[in-house]
Amino acid sequence: MGCEEIEQVQDRFRDMTPHEAYQASLSDAGLTTTALGHDWILAAHQAVQAPVEISLPFQEEGFITPEQPSAVAYRLTIGRGQRLTAEVSLTNGEETRVFVDLFRMAENEDDPPRPILSTDSVPGTFEHEPWRGGDFLLRLQPELLRGGTYTVTLQLEAQLAFPVEGHGVRSIQSVFGADRDAGRRSHDGVDIFARRGTPVLATSAGRVNRVQVTNLGGKVVWLRDPIRNSNIYFAHLDSQAVSRGQEVEIGDTLGFVGNTGNARTTPPHLHFGIYRRGEGPVNPDPFLRPPRGTIEEQTADLGQLGEWVRLLNDGIRLRAAPNRRGEVLRELGQYTPLRVLAGSGEYFRVKLPDGAYGYVASRLTEPANLPLGSE
Repeated sequence: MGCEEIEQVQDRFRDMTPHEAYQASLSDAGLTTTALGHDWILAAHQAVQAPVEISLPFQEEGFITPEQPSAVAYRLTIGRGQRLTAEVSLTNGEETRVFVDLFRMAENEDDPPRPILSTDSVPGTFEHEPWRGGDFLLRLQPELLRGGTYTVTLQLEAQLAFPVEGHGVRSIQSVFGADRDAGRRSHDGVDIFARRGTPVLATSAGRVNRVQVTNLGGKVVWLRDPIRNSNIYFAHLDSQAVSRGQEVEIGDTLGFVGNTGNARTTPPHLHFGIYRRGEGPVNPDPFLRPPRGTIEEQTADLGQLGEWVRLLNDGIRLRAAPNRRGEVLRELGQYTPLRVLAGSGEYFRVKLPDGAYGYVASRLTEPANLPLGSE
């Protein structure tokens, strides 16, 4: 049975998400047959069917109107070894439930997305570490007859802390999978070079399950990482600073960089490896390498959230994403009216009179209530 099939079987036996439970309560109250109840369910479905495709990191501040049920969904990619951090808040002056649902997109496009993480605890910060990378969808929707100004911030991080004190990925000088012993074996980890005696640190909380001296690795420490169901290997240590069975936290010292074992003829370095049951050695690099990118400075006028604006010129492009690399959905004419739903960087996310959505550069718009030709 493949990974996809296993997740589908698990999905059949899960509890209802807060969003599903709320929808069931609407049905029990007879509200799903009303126009508002029907529109709320439809908005949730439409958001999943037509998500905003984004690249991370990403931040958007938007407005949801209480009188018109709506939802917003973002499609994003999380690579193996990466952690998604999502921070969501809603401001409207009253207590409101906001449903935040993270789905994994199915490999078969005909299959629906599968719920991965669900909550209605907003404001809050939520994290997810997929054990395999892929495409995901994050949906936000307030309860019926509630709305307000929301802020969503989505960022990626490396799942593991760096294992050598005072160093980073630039100190990795030997990569995973490289040939060893004239091709008779491959390199099952990465080598991180540092001065002899530099502290080697725990990359995650866990339990030390082996402290050994071997011909290949010299002085080694094995750390069991229960969160990721993996064993972490630290080799060629000059000395070890922990004992078997010891519980450690992120950043605790396990030993010190050296060149013991078969590294006697090389400069001091840490050999760092990750092993998973049923899979064997895993490339550690993406688990250690911080993703690139910074959040765009918010320059769009957020005072226009929920308001109508119009375009200043002909030929202004409606894009699928809030940047110049975003797919051009269409070109719009001068004075085209747009309702501002959100702001991200220098772009507005807008809704057109025909129901279409997209992003336009905010500097190319003006308030729709200004007299035509005004400056």
